[in-house]
Amino acid sequence: MNIAIITGASSGMGKEFVIQADKRYNLDEIWVIARREDRLVALQSETKAKIVPLALDLTKPESFETVANKLNSEKPDVKLLVNASGFGKMGEFISSNPDSNAGMIELNFKALVLMTQTVLPYIKEGGKIIEVGSLSSFEPVPHLSVYAATKAGVLSFTRALAHELKPKKIKVLCLCPYWVKTEFFNRAGEKESLKKFDILYDADYVVKVAYKTIDKRKKNYVVPGKYAKLLRALAKFLPHNFMMAVMSKMFKFEKND
Repeated sequence: MNIAIITGASSGMGKEFVIQADKRYNLDEIWVIARREDRLVALQSETKAKIVPLALDLTKPESFETVANKLNSEKPDVKLLVNASGFGKMGEFISSNPDSNAGMIELNFKALVLMTQTVLPYIKEGGKIIEVGSLSSFEPVPHLSVYAATKAGVLSFTRALAHELKPKKIKVLCLCPYWVKTEFFNRAGEKESLKKFDILYDADYVVKVAYKTIDKRKKNYVVPGKYAKLLRALAKFLPHNFMMAVMSKMFKFEKND
């Protein structure tokens, strides 16, 4: 049985990963993971493959036991794993909520690593793993400090994993997008932030680039979009202190003198 496993599938890029995977690959089932079961069930109306909803909170250890037990019971051939679960919170670290910070670390990084480790034994030669990072994976981001730190961890982990799995002919890709039109801003606590940022990419475009890259190229990370690639280049060659000052003004959190 050929399956895909996609986390964060109830909305945004996760949902788009499900829809495009169904069209792109020959899958019998797509196991979709998120907390909102009703949204997971509703995906069946948009796919040919059978949707298997797993309403799980990936910040809880028992969620990985549930996935492990199901894999052990059914022993599927996992053709694709996408870890798209995650969230961010904007604001100064000094006034941030400790529970939110812990949640970002748990979901954005720890859960991604644990899900990959849980599923990997069922991925054979030719299988694919996509880990969702961020453009912030490449540099520190003031006022989004914990989120950016988790995404830096995702990039480092993914690139190392890609090297380890290359002899097994399993492709691994870190998707590092710029701002994407999703529910991220609702949860980030900055609903007006959509008006602040110069460019936002559509989720369908970002996901399409991810699938195209992992199917046809040998890169272990991708930054979708010309403008995002330019920012990546600037972050690579300009001092981080300069880039952090630019980001602070973008968020408009710096006080006027």
